[in-house]
Amino acid sequence: MTLVKELMEAIHFACTVSFWRMGILWTFVLIYSYIKLRTQNLFTRKKTTYHRSAVLPLPPMASSSTSGKTFGRRLPICIITGATSGLGAAAALTLSKEGFFVVLGVISDIRRKNKEAHLEGFMVDLSSFSSIMKFKNSLEKWLLDSDMHQSVQLLINNAGILATTSQLTNDGHERMMGTNYIGPFSLTQVLLPLLKNSPVPSRIVNVSSFTHRNVSSFRPDKETVSGRSFSEYKNYPCAEIYEYSKLCVLLFSYELHRQLHLTDGSQPVSVMAVDPGAVKTNIMRELPWFISQAAFASLWFLGLLQSRRVGVSSTLDAALAPPETSGLYFFGGNGRTVDSSALSYNIKLSRELWATSCDIFQDSLLIYNRDSVSSEKAD
Repeated sequence: MTLVKELMEAIHFACTVSFWRMGILWTFVLIYSYIKLRTQNLFTRKKTTYHRSAVLPLPPMASSSTSGKTFGRRLPICIITGATSGLGAAAALTLSKEGFFVVLGVISDIRRKNKEAHLEGFMVDLSSFSSIMKFKNSLEKWLLDSDMHQSVQLLINNAGILATTSQLTNDGHERMMGTNYIGPFSLTQVLLPLLKNSPVPSRIVNVSSFTHRNVSSFRPDKETVSGRSFSEYKNYPCAEIYEYSKLCVLLFSYELHRQLHLTDGSQPVSVMAVDPGAVKTNIMRELPWFISQAAFASLWFLGLLQSRRVGVSSTLDAALAPPETSGLYFFGGNGRTVDSSALSYNIKLSRELWATSCDIFQDSLLIYNRDSVSSEKAD
């Protein structure tokens, strides 16, 4: 009966617009991305490949006024969201070997593969602003209690979902927009002071997707950015919402890059975007089993499905690119970059999205502070 039920779910999903959008348009833009990657050097002389650089250790702390201890080499801090499995876990493992002190959700698998890894576990739910603030507070307390420098050197916003049913978060956002975009935006905002406080160049890496190329127009008002406008649809447009969320990630990345590089600072914060391509992870876990397996089989047949080792290479390229580089879109591995869609470089659109996202962030912060005060009074 379970097999029959799964088959019926697959047939039902195959009759939706999202299925055909994923099956045809997503495949087309992925092929287009590879064509663009392989032909771009024929039409431009600008640099498109960047080699990885060595991880810079933090300056040693001579002594601690509170404990009287003397410290030697201090490890740079890397925070990775969505590192419980898939590409996030693969990136965390590699970066732990590169010399980062990695902060993530689950550490057991990485510890087993790298016994010398420096790891710290903090859970964060990107669909919840309250969870993001609790993570930030816990991180700051841990840095202070551990006599570590009050800074972060690398933030990788890797977490993301592909939902198939309409559902609102506790903050009132559509679940996919909340997790894939509003959550990473909010996390970056609250961690930006720690990134700016780094004694060595720091970096933000935002994971996007080739699917953003399917978006031809976008209206960055609150209803759209929060995803509430999609509730008007008779059938949940999961493919479209996913595409919108990944376009927002790119618009946000480029706007943050522009803002950070308009201000002078002794140690800059760079911003990178990355597209890992098609990789067999659990991103399709909410799709009917027959659909997800058919998708992976089709991508493999077309030569588009990558292993996790190959897929994570673009994320690592972005994380370890020379510190002076910023505002790039990594895709295809081997340090290669490519231009994202023309719409993603629309400055007017990115500024409007930034303003809307800041409004949403401030609204969430006001609610969080109000609830915190009420909770303290109740205690």
